[in-house]
Amino acid sequence: MPVAASLSALPRIPVIIFSAPSGAGKTTILHASLNRLPYLRFSVSATTRPPRGREQNAVDYYFITEQQFLHDVAQDAFVEWEEVYPGRYYGTLKREIERIAAAGACAVFEVDVKGGVHLKELFGEQALSIYIFPPSVAALEERLRARQTESEDEIARRVAKAESELQYRDRFDHVIVNDTLARAIDEAVATIEAFTAPYRASRPAPIEL
Repeated sequence: MPVAASLSALPRIPVIIFSAPSGAGKTTILHASLNRLPYLRFSVSATTRPPRGREQNAVDYYFITEQQFLHDVAQDAFVEWEEVYPGRYYGTLKREIERIAAAGACAVFEVDVKGGVHLKELFGEQALSIYIFPPSVAALEERLRARQTESEDEIARRVAKAESELQYRDRFDHVIVNDTLARAIDEAVATIEAFTAPYRASRPAPIEL
């Protein structure tokens, strides 16, 4: 995964990294955490994939063309970026960290598993990395089918990718098994609160931008 040459020019704020195999429930847990912890702000990533379901541009992702994405890469606009699937790029924008820091808040990233590992390596102690996975790969496949947003080929590809991603969970700071959603949300919130407590104690309440 290509990364920025240096993060020295970016504000130093706590960052929370949510990663999981697709369909493990990370988006639900992430948004529940955002709702319960007002000092968090979601860092909107850029991607070249099309929107799914009710996803909105500039809310869930910045949906851009491959040409625009590669132009932004050339302009050093990303903290990190990756071609997750052929022709499907995802990246973390520097300007999102700057926007969140200006609000006095903590940044939340939602990235794939390899992206989570690389972001943790990049931010070090500034980051809390959380890995979420379902009770089994079979449960993951069932959830992918239930949401009815992917073709059979896409489901098969995601299940195969999930099986390979399980080996990365020991490289995260905290692992949550999403067997019961309410419990998983409570665990995520408690973990984030403990990690961000020193920063929040020295800062005013975040502002809305």
